[in-house]
Amino acid sequence: MDETLDPARRSWVATANDHPEFPIQNLPFGVFSPPGGAPRGGVAIGGRILDLGAALDAGLFSGEAERAAAAAAGPVLNPLMALGAGPRAALRRRLSGLLAADGAERARVERLAPRLLPARAECTLHVPAAIGDYTDFFAGIHHASNSGKRIGREPPLMPNYKHVPVAYHSRASSVVVSGTPVRRPAGQRVRAGAGAPSFGPCERLDFELELGAWIGPGNALGEPVPVGRAAGHVVGLCLLNDWSARDIQRWEMPPLGPFNAKNFATTISPWVVTVEALAPFRQAQRPRPADDPRPLPYLWDDGDQREGAFDVAIEALIETAAMRERGTGPHRLALSNVNHLYWTLAQMVAHHTCGGCNLRPGDLFGSGTISAPERSGFGSFAELSDEGRTPLALPTGEQRSFLEDGDELVLRAAARRPGCVSIGFGECRGRIVP
Repeated sequence: MDETLDPARRSWVATANDHPEFPIQNLPFGVFSPPGGAPRGGVAIGGRILDLGAALDAGLFSGEAERAAAAAAGPVLNPLMALGAGPRAALRRRLSGLLAADGAERARVERLAPRLLPARAECTLHVPAAIGDYTDFFAGIHHASNSGKRIGREPPLMPNYKHVPVAYHSRASSVVVSGTPVRRPAGQRVRAGAGAPSFGPCERLDFELELGAWIGPGNALGEPVPVGRAAGHVVGLCLLNDWSARDIQRWEMPPLGPFNAKNFATTISPWVVTVEALAPFRQAQRPRPADDPRPLPYLWDDGDQREGAFDVAIEALIETAAMRERGTGPHRLALSNVNHLYWTLAQMVAHHTCGGCNLRPGDLFGSGTISAPERSGFGSFAELSDEGRTPLALPTGEQRSFLEDGDELVLRAAARRPGCVSIGFGECRGRIVP
């Protein structure tokens, strides 16, 4: 907690003040292209993006802040992610000072605004890092439990679930930024009553309401990351939609797990909301029920249990073609919270590396679907519609069991706490095309 999080701090960038997502207390990093320009690093501030390369050229940085700004100014943020918390925090403090309404250099920087601050709506946003590896966890315990119940497993959770952060290695090449159309995948599926598989378009296309975590400094091959230091390997968070072809998934899962049902697309929000910006919204991990097993020592750290969780509300909304035609706006499907995760990010990092696996800057973690205990917070259609047996009624009179062509799925998030300035993540949006 430092001056960058002061709730009284205001910006001379007028659109930043009282902005629902990108006030001066947030300052998330991303990669954007201005009109007619090449991709470059920037920082969201209100309705604008601060161009880090232009700010460097103007001589606005020095020392560790300059080092970090140079690392963040290129077409990918991997060099910034590799630096670790110190330079990143120095850059954040400098940016906050430059953009503050009472900043000592306000007059100088404000004169440069036409060069430094293109309008966000006029820019194109990109995946912020070159993703070497993407791992999807299964840390949403309510989603995991609901999955077991749907197939009649009793008890619904697998025996290993409360002992180990379960995950699978997914496909980095098909991670796309918010706004990218999602083509309905084809694959093998066994229709009801059929004795053999057929090939064709997915008929049960689903979303998953997830959190993404960006990895910063990596670890050497063969050197595990202790759980007490694991949180320092996370740069920041984003929203993540792990699109899922449920009919293809059901047929292909045995015996090795997800494959074509998951690798056709994963959509992420474009901004890296740093752990520094999220400091006011940290909280204790939810206590485990008394009869739950205590994690093995390599997964347990008292400090991580005290502040390893985040109080961030997340929601999923749908906008059908009929909604767009009527101008009604999207309809909320689910409202949940990141604090429902059974495992912390530090525990995920510690387990991922416990056998010597080397993480690298720009690697991406998915949390797994973060469903709430109540149906209003179920983070997938498979849960909301009970595998299609109970279709959802939409305000337009339409019904949905799974996603149809033309549907747009939107994820949003907001971190709020009394006495703090609320911050957001930007949208994670994808429209289904045939």
